[in-house]
Amino acid sequence: MTVRIWGETERLNEVTQLIRTLDATLSAELETSDIYAINQNKNGIVSDLTIELINKALYYSAETDGAFDPTIYPLVCQWRSAADTPPTPNLEPIGYQNISISGDEITLKSESALDFGGIGKGFAAQKSVELLKESEVEAAILSLGGNVQTLGAKPDGSKWAIGIADPSAPNEHIAVVEFEGSMALVTSGSYQRYYEIGGEKYHHILNPKTGYPAENELASVTILTQNGTMADAFSTALFVMGLEKASEFWRSRNDFDAVFILKDGSIMATDGAALLLKECEFTVIER
Repeated sequence: MTVRIWGETERLNEVTQLIRTLDATLSAELETSDIYAINQNKNGIVSDLTIELINKALYYSAETDGAFDPTIYPLVCQWRSAADTPPTPNLEPIGYQNISISGDEITLKSESALDFGGIGKGFAAQKSVELLKESEVEAAILSLGGNVQTLGAKPDGSKWAIGIADPSAPNEHIAVVEFEGSMALVTSGSYQRYYEIGGEKYHHILNPKTGYPAENELASVTILTQNGTMADAFSTALFVMGLEKASEFWRSRNDFDAVFILKDGSIMATDGAALLLKECEFTVIER
């Protein structure tokens, strides 16, 4: 993670501690975390932050008709453990409807298990920005591995300039987003991580409805919005949807914009995002 703050710089330690706390609380792998305990026991009392994230995850799951789904963990485990051939996915445990909340108590049905890899970094960035805003920090930028969030205007008066990675050369940018003020930009792409099975590579973004890596014309999706948690969930969901359904989903709302990088290297941007794109050629998606 990279965090840069202008103003009340003593808040830097508070932010880094918050992010580490969230990482320790929400990890599906760490045996001392809330999520690990719930996954093992299928029931338990969790922290306020965990309840907040689970409620948001359920909301975005319903909004995207399950294209984003926090019960994906059993599928992740199946793909991780596969050796010579891809697994035959078991979809029975998958479905956000398998999560029940009563106060601060979480209950999972069947063999369901939680994984917040598709929303956790966005949530951490959003909570960090909220903390800084309450502390009257002048400006800040956070980068949490594919998740970038800004707060306020740059003190030197220039615009924020955030690069979107080139899926064919991830260390280089294929486009730049220039803007003023607060914004969350989150990218999900098939180039970021993968499973290697029998000498073949399979990207890590699984379609909850098929159990297999999402297959469509997209190489990456970048979401631009004010809310980091939403941006993270929607970047995953729209990648799973594919370009046509993702465009329809965007047209049904007015709270985010998107940049789509296709496998052939072409770029498509919703009309709001198109106003901010630099250093590239693109096609505008109209409402």
